[in-house]
Amino acid sequence: MYFLSGWPKRLLCPVGSPAEAPVHVQSDPQRTLLAVLAAARLSIWFSRPSVLIVTYKELAKSSSQFGPYKQAEWRPDSTMIAVSTANGYILFFHITSTRGDKYLYEPVYPKGSPQMKGTPHFKEEQCAPALTLEMKKVLDLQAPITSLQSVLEDLLVATADGQLHLIHWEGMTNGKKAINISTVPFSLDLQSSRAGSFLGFADVHIRDMEYCATLDGFAVVFNDGKVGFITPVSSRFTAEQLHGVWPQDVVDGTCVAVNNKYRLMAFGCASGSVQVYTIDNTTGAMLLSHKLELTAKQYPDIWNKTGAVKLVRWSPDNSVVMVTWEGGGFSLWSVFGAQLICTLGGDFAYRSDGTKKDPLMINSMSWGAEGYHLWVISGFGSQNTELESEPKSIVKQPGILLFQFIKSALTVNPCMSNQEQVLLQGEDRLYLNCGDASQTQNPRSSSVHYKPSSLAEGGFESQGLSTLLGHRHWHVVQISNTYLESNWPIRFSAIDKLGQNIAVVGKFGFAHYSLITKKWKLFGNITQEQNMIVTGGLAWWNDFIVLACYNISDRQEELRVYLRTSNLDNAFAHVTKAQAETLLLSVFRDMVVVFRADCSICLYSIERKSEGPNTTAGIQVLQEVSMSRYIPHPFLVVSVTLTSVSTENGITLKMPQQARDAESIMLNLAGQLIMMQRDRSGPQIREKDSNPNQRKLLPFCPPVVLAQSVENVWTTCRANKQKRHLLEALWLSCGGAGMKVWLPLFPRDHRKPHSFLSQRIMLPFHINIYPLAVLFEDALVLGAVNDTVLYDSLYTRSSAREQLEVLFPFCVVERTSQIYLHHILRQLLVRNLGEQALLLAQSCSTLPYFPHVLELMLHEVLEEEATSREPIPDPLLPTVAKFITEFPLFLQTVVHCARKTEYALWNYLFAAVGNPKDLFEECLMAQDLDTAASYLIILQNMEVPAVSRQHATLLFNTALEQGKWDLCRHMIRFLKAIGSGESETPPSTPTAQEPSSSGGFEFFRNRSISLSQSADNVPASKFSLQKTLSMPSGPSGKRWSKDSDCAENMYIDMMLWRHARRLLEEVRLKDLGCFAAQLGFELISWLCKERARAARVDNFVIALKRLHKDFLWPLPIIPASSLSSPFKNGKLRTVGEQLLKSQSADRFLNLELDAGLSNVQRSQSWLSNIGPTHHEIDTALSPGPQMQEAFLSPLSNKGDECSIGSATDLTESSSMVDGDWTVVDENFSTLSLTQSELEHISMELASKGPHKSQVQLRYLLHIFMEAGCLDWCIVIGLILRESSIINQILVIIQTTEVDGEMLQNIKTGLHAVDRWASADCPGYKPFLNIIKPQLQKLSETTEEQVHPEAFQPVTVGKAPEQTSPRAEESRGSSGHGSIPQGEVAGGGVVSRKEENTARAEEEETFQDGTYDCCVS
Repeated sequence: MYFLSGWPKRLLCPVGSPAEAPVHVQSDPQRTLLAVLAAARLSIWFSRPSVLIVTYKELAKSSSQFGPYKQAEWRPDSTMIAVSTANGYILFFHITSTRGDKYLYEPVYPKGSPQMKGTPHFKEEQCAPALTLEMKKVLDLQAPITSLQSVLEDLLVATADGQLHLIHWEGMTNGKKAINISTVPFSLDLQSSRAGSFLGFADVHIRDMEYCATLDGFAVVFNDGKVGFITPVSSRFTAEQLHGVWPQDVVDGTCVAVNNKYRLMAFGCASGSVQVYTIDNTTGAMLLSHKLELTAKQYPDIWNKTGAVKLVRWSPDNSVVMVTWEGGGFSLWSVFGAQLICTLGGDFAYRSDGTKKDPLMINSMSWGAEGYHLWVISGFGSQNTELESEPKSIVKQPGILLFQFIKSALTVNPCMSNQEQVLLQGEDRLYLNCGDASQTQNPRSSSVHYKPSSLAEGGFESQGLSTLLGHRHWHVVQISNTYLESNWPIRFSAIDKLGQNIAVVGKFGFAHYSLITKKWKLFGNITQEQNMIVTGGLAWWNDFIVLACYNISDRQEELRVYLRTSNLDNAFAHVTKAQAETLLLSVFRDMVVVFRADCSICLYSIERKSEGPNTTAGIQVLQEVSMSRYIPHPFLVVSVTLTSVSTENGITLKMPQQARDAESIMLNLAGQLIMMQRDRSGPQIREKDSNPNQRKLLPFCPPVVLAQSVENVWTTCRANKQKRHLLEALWLSCGGAGMKVWLPLFPRDHRKPHSFLSQRIMLPFHINIYPLAVLFEDALVLGAVNDTVLYDSLYTRSSAREQLEVLFPFCVVERTSQIYLHHILRQLLVRNLGEQALLLAQSCSTLPYFPHVLELMLHEVLEEEATSREPIPDPLLPTVAKFITEFPLFLQTVVHCARKTEYALWNYLFAAVGNPKDLFEECLMAQDLDTAASYLIILQNMEVPAVSRQHATLLFNTALEQGKWDLCRHMIRFLKAIGSGESETPPSTPTAQEPSSSGGFEFFRNRSISLSQSADNVPASKFSLQKTLSMPSGPSGKRWSKDSDCAENMYIDMMLWRHARRLLEEVRLKDLGCFAAQLGFELISWLCKERARAARVDNFVIALKRLHKDFLWPLPIIPASSLSSPFKNGKLRTVGEQLLKSQSADRFLNLELDAGLSNVQRSQSWLSNIGPTHHEIDTALSPGPQMQEAFLSPLSNKGDECSIGSATDLTESSSMVDGDWTVVDENFSTLSLTQSELEHISMELASKGPHKSQVQLRYLLHIFMEAGCLDWCIVIGLILRESSIINQILVIIQTTEVDGEMLQNIKTGLHAVDRWASADCPGYKPFLNIIKPQLQKLSETTEEQVHPEAFQPVTVGKAPEQTSPRAEESRGSSGHGSIPQGEVAGGGVVSRKEENTARAEEEETFQDGTYDCCVS
């Protein structure tokens, strides 16, 4: 409700002797003037600006006679002040304004400024008046005065001799004798016999008292600590006519304050708590409503050491109460006991270095206008001793502090409760939570926390969830200064449904602001503004502002409607006259409900009218309902609203239409929520009248009390079939008791409801924030909370330790929100309404935080029941567990809850939800490996290591199978931890996990490979694979350390080998590459071992087909035109064939292309250098992946394996610009190729796969070449259709001794491919024809058998010159991010550190479709 803002201000007091320090402050009834008392002076201050106007100083002689001043009380019309003194005197002062137009302070404007000089009321509003104080009368009551209270036209004075005096303001004793308190009868309630027990002690007197107008009596505190309530039985005020009631259990009362609006009496106690009582309407007894007390949980070190309560003060709007203690500090509570602020903890009580501060001692306090300020007379610590010891310390002296507050618009304008926005109003600004209005059209733009919820039907009225939750900061709107100058303070504010327009009401008139145009609209005619006083608040209806006001010149109560878009002028307003003063106003759909001072409720219909050029709204009276029978005093009505909520939820009604229009009136009467429904028992239902208003005019039933201690009510008129539970519910805020929801219960599948089942249920639940708005569909409560910032570290000098900025933290208001759904579900389950809970949960299961809701519910029930001292007769956990199993998130919810709960509670949890082993297996079956991994950590703590190893192995194999590389790395680490006896500490999941990419290899990022040097002359004994694998930094990095010969590593290696073997057997080369790159698997050394076993190619044709499919590589086709001539007569060869054969054409083409494309480097160039050819046709003609797209052509050939299509990887994007395309076209024309030749070149290019696949294939080729798996090299060579690769392999076979079996395998494999090509895929024939001569040489060599041991791997081409010392530098220099040939063999491999620094860049280059590798 109320929130502290900024630092308190210190007012400049005239600094005098300690005797002149202020001791008491009291504001006048209008709260514009304040009386400040010192021991011998009375000062009058003005509230805005806060300036001293006049001081009366007592003469020394009379001061010694009267004694020091103690208390002050204002006359209701602010013309007199009564001051009590220590020696039993009452001094009456008259306040008169000095002659004529003289003002103490006036605003001065520069010449020509548009300020309204000649407007009415201008001077009074903006100037501090010049006043004089004159002592008129002295009254001696001959006993110390304990309490002074103004009652209507009289002054009630209690003295220490037990007397109660009624004194007239003119200083007369009214001719009535004083009443002796001991003669007033007291009883427990007013029903007991008249002869109640008297207090009966001679020395009893009233210590503190306050008059309550709405209860017509006095709340009193006696000197012995008893408290009571004295009420006159009749209008005459005599001892015989007074009767008192008192509660038996309060014996330590110290002070009292009454709340007139809610009829509450707050008694401060010596224990430090405040007991709040109300009067029972029927018996007149005092009932305890609630207590305000600090809890040991929140304030463990101070909760019972605060001292007695010193002062209690209700705010002007009666919505909050301020409490201070003898020990210092203050706290702020809502009317029914929700704590808002307390200065005994946090930054208020401790400095930034942790030392404790002295709490602020408050000697007196008084609220300012509208509750924006609290005037405090402070004294730090025990003043007298300190002041003499350090006279320079100004802050330590008693002075006047001004605390500033921001409050919720709900406190004064309760019609805001059907909105979903939070609106706070400060003295000169407004705080909104609706974000930027310009973004509400696109709710996604400001979303930070959550995705916007799907808006309901009719959702135009509701802002997106993201806009209301978008960010932590408020949207602050400064109120127009022109309006504030003459109309301070702001009394009401309202915001429209869409959160785009705000209206504010000050002393006179009103103004409104658009968040879209960022402009204020004020009355053009100032006289019109100053002629209206808004009385009952204001509300928005579509584009109209509806308000109830008093017309000063006509002396008439009116209801007015102004259009937002037209000028602010009465000419454009629709005015309806009202009979009595309007106290409250609210809008529901197209109806306005008004509560008047004569206790009647009036319903109006409102509709838009377009009459000529002007659009206005018409208002008509629909119905009037008198409530005077039920309402004792009109001021007690806190809010009135129309809702569609009724006790029947539409199923039992004959017409569904009635359910929607079932308006009920909700009335908050002093905290009691009263509902009046339409009376449907009469015959009106069946009469189908022509008058459409007939149905609306049904009479209302007698009122029913729904709830007690209600502060706010929220309801909505929107409808959404999916979320009926939430939208048709009524939300109540009940202060310290938390919230309540009146929830409708629906039968399932529209079955007939049980007659014994209630159709609604009231569910209480606690939330940790003070609710200010309810988002109905999103199951969220929005609120605000005070936060503090310490600045004392900025003041290091000891002299500055006394600054206000050091003693107080800076206060800010933070936005906050809370989920409440889990509380409601839990309450329904407790009441065995599981079916309703399920319906409600299913309607909300699409919310982004629904998993969190289930988790919270499980966690809270588990914590409560598992830590309970006594056995629970009917535990809720099994019910909750069963409920959660209805949702697919069950496994996840349980494990997340367990991981966030201490280990000691796990057994209790899993006893209810099931064995973790079974849950783990369920996760595996559901393929939810990440959740399974979480269960593994639980198993590791709850089971023996053997069990967790068994489950870990299972998960590791599944993760390998599915290519979840991150998980695999964690599993390797986990298995090692179990093996090395680290099983006590569960492995912590690393926070920043690398995104696993199973689509492309990340080998370039994770390793650098050194190719061995030309091995023709290297003897076998000296040869070893010179390979440095720089492992992925992360959990698997340790795996390859020196101790890898231990059994655990062997076990892991066996699993990895087994997986690699499977991948090879199933010809899943792409997966094999990913697997090796991601897990740092030593592929080459493993392939060397497996060369004759798993690494053999058993069926060349199947391998070829499989690779085509895996790498999205299209099968080659022959164009229809060439089928007729070139191949059949055998004389002409295709262009592609020519270019493949002839080196010269190749060079010529590259010359031309390089001229145009020198800036676009090809990242494949290093790969093509493996062979003797410098540039292949494909690298020349495809500078980037998009080049290939240009040449795509559809495949149409027999055999489904030929119709895979060249699926280019569309995710890659090239840095080509349009200019490059034209260059290519020009170069094509310079080749002067014929149409058919062009066609052939395009066919060649169309039969290439994606650029990424090409890089991957060449990398695999290089790996197999190193490992000596020549049969795989042949297969890859066939796919790439590069004769150079085949030639190279054949050269290796001829120059070195190769295993005879492999030779035989290659030979038979190639023959099989040839046969398959002839039969099914003629596109391969041209290439096979090219390599035929080499194949014949191969068959000649197969006759000679060789020993496998003699095999020696060879180089793959000559090592090129060193073009760049480091891969990173070359990446920076090259245009397209390609890497040159690499480093000389044996040269430095890029170090781990450099690799890590470059990692981020490299990931970016991957996405651009460039792949680089360091070859050393």
